[in-house]
Amino acid sequence: MTATIIIVGRPNVGKSTLFNRLSRSKSALVDNHPGVTRDRICTTANYKGISFILVDTGGFDDLDTNPFAKGINEQVKSAITDADRIIFMGDGQQGILPVDEEIAQILRLSGKKVFLAVNKVDGIEHEHLCTDFYRLGIKDVHPISAAHGYGIKQLMHDVLKGLENHEPHIASHSEIRVSLMGKPNAGKSSVINRILGEDRILVSNIPGTTRDTVDIPFTYRGKEYLLIDTAGIRKKTRVKDKIDTFSMIKAIKSLNRCHVAVIIIDVSQGVTEQDLRICSYALEQGRGIVLAVNKWDLVKEDQYRKRLFLNEMERKTRHLAFAPTIHISALTGEGVLKIFDSIDIVYRDFVTRIPTAAVNRALREIVEKHPHPRLARGTLKFAYATEVKTSPPTFVLFVNRPDKVDTSYQRYLVNQFRKYFNIPHTPINLILKKKGENRTFQ
Repeated sequence: MTATIIIVGRPNVGKSTLFNRLSRSKSALVDNHPGVTRDRICTTANYKGISFILVDTGGFDDLDTNPFAKGINEQVKSAITDADRIIFMGDGQQGILPVDEEIAQILRLSGKKVFLAVNKVDGIEHEHLCTDFYRLGIKDVHPISAAHGYGIKQLMHDVLKGLENHEPHIASHSEIRVSLMGKPNAGKSSVINRILGEDRILVSNIPGTTRDTVDIPFTYRGKEYLLIDTAGIRKKTRVKDKIDTFSMIKAIKSLNRCHVAVIIIDVSQGVTEQDLRICSYALEQGRGIVLAVNKWDLVKEDQYRKRLFLNEMERKTRHLAFAPTIHISALTGEGVLKIFDSIDIVYRDFVTRIPTAAVNRALREIVEKHPHPRLARGTLKFAYATEVKTSPPTFVLFVNRPDKVDTSYQRYLVNQFRKYFNIPHTPINLILKKKGENRTFQ
């Protein structure tokens, strides 16, 4: 098993800064405002050839009146239970606070191997700031600067000692990456918690609870998935501060690394402009799409409300006819695991590879069945076609006058390709090139 190393501490001591330095990423949001990190953020890290799973946690504080504090504290305690090594961070500039003593007590009772990293010690001349921290009763005390790298080498040398022979984590290339997206409070995190059967993601009725994108590996029916929980995507006019801005940017960027976007729609609010905007983000990135209508338990017995919603859904999402729609309830669990049936179907179509001979045969039959409308001058001739990439299926069609192929005929070609190759649930990219142009593709 790959070793798990977690970083714990009170709010604003620099946990996320250390996490980003060790993982060589900007995965965790960092800000001077305390309480930015709320959920556990995990990544695979490698230091001096030793691979491990690194976990960032929210700031622990039992006295905090923040509405998220209790949930964050439970997340921290759960992470401690799963850890092989713990980096406990303090703030050398502020010294020991009562909450530091409380965390130290929890860690002593855990029986885990703990390393105390006193942060914001920028050089040897400031190492005296660590002296007081020895009274917390933790033997391994390290002066560090997470921002500047001071002391990190010695800290990690000690933390990783004895882990050299642990099995390295090997990233799976077969996993299906799934980003769950939607407006604030649509139920994304609740859906993931229902799938996992545990409160892995912090959930509340307050919009904007999730800030980071959280990656969670999950195996179901022998298949590997990476579930990516994202922050709720608000209207730009409702974004109030830079943390919300960064959260939204990270949510939208999750589309760059997923195969399928599961877009959660709140049935109680209907299909809003913001829902359609989120769908358009996924469509522009060429991702597979599943529309998951959450809170279905609120309308399933009300025939009038149900019919009203279904009519609205059909009217507003005609351009997404290829995307499967599923009705679920994160509250009751109804239909939640059926999401994976839709994900699998979409992914199968999304990665389909079609031989060039079959593409050309299909193009010839499709054009013969319904030729392009006549042009004012000359005729339109399709010469040949090939699929140049998958994820999504992308076809290049060579034609004598590509600029004259109208939009409606391009839609016809896409729809016919879906039917002909039995890939009805994926977006398809169509590229038109002039006959005789370079036929070498990546």
